[in-house]
Amino acid sequence: MGYRVTLIPGDGTGPEIVAVARKVIEATGVSIEWEIQEAGADVIEKYGTPLPQTVLDSIKRNRVALKGPITTPVGTGFRSVNVALRKELDLYACVRPCKVYPGVRSRYDNVDIVIIRENTEDLYAGVEFEKGKPETLELIGIIEKMGKGKIRPDSGISVKPISVYGTERIVRFAFEYARANGRKKVTAVHKANIMKYSDGLFLEVARSVAQDYPDILFEDRIVDNMCMQLVQKPELYDVLVLPNLYGDVVSDLGAGLVGGLGVAPGGNIGDHYAVFEPTHGSAPKYRGLQKVNPIATILSGVMMLRYLKEKERADLLEWAVAEVIREGKKVTYDMKPSPDDPTASSTWEVGEAIIEKLRERMG
Repeated sequence: MGYRVTLIPGDGTGPEIVAVARKVIEATGVSIEWEIQEAGADVIEKYGTPLPQTVLDSIKRNRVALKGPITTPVGTGFRSVNVALRKELDLYACVRPCKVYPGVRSRYDNVDIVIIRENTEDLYAGVEFEKGKPETLELIGIIEKMGKGKIRPDSGISVKPISVYGTERIVRFAFEYARANGRKKVTAVHKANIMKYSDGLFLEVARSVAQDYPDILFEDRIVDNMCMQLVQKPELYDVLVLPNLYGDVVSDLGAGLVGGLGVAPGGNIGDHYAVFEPTHGSAPKYRGLQKVNPIATILSGVMMLRYLKEKERADLLEWAVAEVIREGKKVTYDMKPSPDDPTASSTWEVGEAIIEKLRERMG
């Protein structure tokens, strides 16, 4: 069976790692017709935007995309393309597996968790009021009149919406994911002890949804305690479901447990569309140097194949990646004992090593 998939190379080092991932995925034998679309900082002059409408149209046609990293300026410039994609396509679930592969430099050898983050609400909803603006001062006045506390007039304000609808669908997604992938436990992560009407709602709804899944264990953890628990005993956890901000933070913590962002894949999934991409950034300073680890993008391709119901080929590709990591010969500098190790392989060489493993297994 053939598939048509939108391919977004991204910017910075994105095009070179996506090229490797594409070649590796094709080596599994799955028939994919790639529809290449431009997005990111490199195309602003050409299109007047980092996210042309043609990209969204392509994903809506094909329903599945593989995307390279795209630069997001800090503090100034355009808003995140990733956030825009999630919003426009209602990709409400961010799925980030964090798994230790033998051979990875990590303090742990027993981490295999999946972090499922709500993508559309919470402090990332974009409901903000700038310091000193008339509407901000008006809001501050209203809050004070309502007896909800006194806010300093020189404050900026971000609103944290968490709804029953948004929470129910992300928690249900987490339980369905657990059931479909043979996972045994879902942990809801929150700060309901302090934010009783937002995180408290998240916890209340999570507990209600959990009752529909008696075959899956359910528990909850306060987010700061969760971070400590993951560092102390990550083997006790399986699937974590979190509101947007905590999910963002804990995802990087999880990546740190398993060897870093170079081996951290991700997917943003909704009811109709899915975009798979590495967790790491575009690393523009390494552009064209063939130094950046392509494994996170390749593992994102593994997730994509599983989403397409190509489980056998996905498992084969993950095995090939794991073998290359285990051997430790054909890996990039970030996976060597020292970053200046002269035996470090290039981005392209890592891909070729994985393809060789696939050929060995497939005959």
